[in-house]
Amino acid sequence: MPAVKDGERGALAIVLHTHMPYVEGFGTWPFGEEWLWEAMAGCYLPLLDLLDEGAPLTLSLTPVLCDQLEAPGVYERFAAFVEEVRRDTHEEDAAGLRAGGHERLARELERSFSEYAAALESLRARGGDLLAGLARHVQWTSAATHAVLPLLATDACIRLQIAGGIAAHRRRFGASSPEGGDGWRGGFWLPECAYAPWLDRALEDAGVAAVCVELTARFGEAAAEHLRPIATASGITLVPIDRHTISLVWGERGYPASGVYRDYHHHTVHHHNPWNNDGGAYDHAQALELAHAHAGDFVARTRARLDGCGGGLVVCALDTELLGHWWYEGVWWLRDVVEECSRQGLELLRLDDALESFEPVAGAVQGTSTWGQHGDLSTWSSPLVADMAFAARAAELEVVAAGERASPIAVRELLALQASDWPFMVSRELAGPYPRERFDGHRHALARALEDGDSTAPAGPRNLALDADPRWLRAP
Repeated sequence: MPAVKDGERGALAIVLHTHMPYVEGFGTWPFGEEWLWEAMAGCYLPLLDLLDEGAPLTLSLTPVLCDQLEAPGVYERFAAFVEEVRRDTHEEDAAGLRAGGHERLARELERSFSEYAAALESLRARGGDLLAGLARHVQWTSAATHAVLPLLATDACIRLQIAGGIAAHRRRFGASSPEGGDGWRGGFWLPECAYAPWLDRALEDAGVAAVCVELTARFGEAAAEHLRPIATASGITLVPIDRHTISLVWGERGYPASGVYRDYHHHTVHHHNPWNNDGGAYDHAQALELAHAHAGDFVARTRARLDGCGGGLVVCALDTELLGHWWYEGVWWLRDVVEECSRQGLELLRLDDALESFEPVAGAVQGTSTWGQHGDLSTWSSPLVADMAFAARAAELEVVAAGERASPIAVRELLALQASDWPFMVSRELAGPYPRERFDGHRHALARALEDGDSTAPAGPRNLALDADPRWLRAP
């Protein structure tokens, strides 16, 4: 068990991994940029309000999301989405429901549009710059384009993804840090929590101090070992996420499945959601009452887990977009969790601060692990997506072999190709043909860039920043 300073019995760290596939300029409804606008309205802007109030949450932003949030015209396109697209579709669907005699459903759609309008007003009050608002709160970074690092073929591209993500974070957020310096304390979110021991050297060389890992398959879900950070021989601290706690939120029977919460899957013609999980008309006030109760339950169960394990650090890691987007009431729940921690006497810490209070235990982790299905790499390398995995590795080897002769366009297309999002969506049968179309588009653009060597041609991912040293692409 880690040594605990100041007599603390334990603490909770909530880590919000914030990521969006690179959809800027690639498609609209139902797949494409609309995902970003929905996440901004339902998740990022409400969460920013909570962070501005001082909630001690750990926020990671992926560089590929940041690229999209700082792209030219983001505010204008988001405003048009709210004031034109969402206003019109809410009005049309509400009118259709009302004509069919469903008055309660129609009123719920009218109420729910007000939240889009409020999100736009919030962004307008912030000068239209969401990324600047988030800058004061982000602590952890991630790989450049959310690649599953153990699946990359070369050390050169592993270093490109890691160091590129860190450089992008420092460039954007260093001056915003309240701690001074470059603002980064070494926290690095491994995409998909995909860890393998051979990553340690590249992580250490890039200045990484800590990563989160999923070790449920190794220790079992309820094991106390998940509450004990691990100090590896390389100097990297492995921070286990606690699946036992996470499952309260993100599990088949987790809180979001409760009957009175809004049903994400049952929608109108324009994909609005006026029903609850029980099939009736959604009642927002009733849902918020339950979210408050679930927040109290979550904190009580976390305290009990700490008591049963003799203290330690519970790390509850969630995809940020779960809150407010997939789980509509999620941000309200999170706000209540922050308040309940104070009321019930559970210390809630940012992860960087927690790691200064809990001494890690010496150890090592063998093999590869992720927070994907089965805890392994199968989501991104199963027979269903094997062709994508092999094609990405072949493309990587071509670019590395080209070395400094590879144009910036070729490198950027490779980074886009390596994103975990495309095989994930195919494996989970999400978004129809969209992920394969995107994957094939980047693969063909990469082949053209390698063939003609034209570094002035428009890049596929138009605003993808490359903050890495191209010398790492020299053939070994």
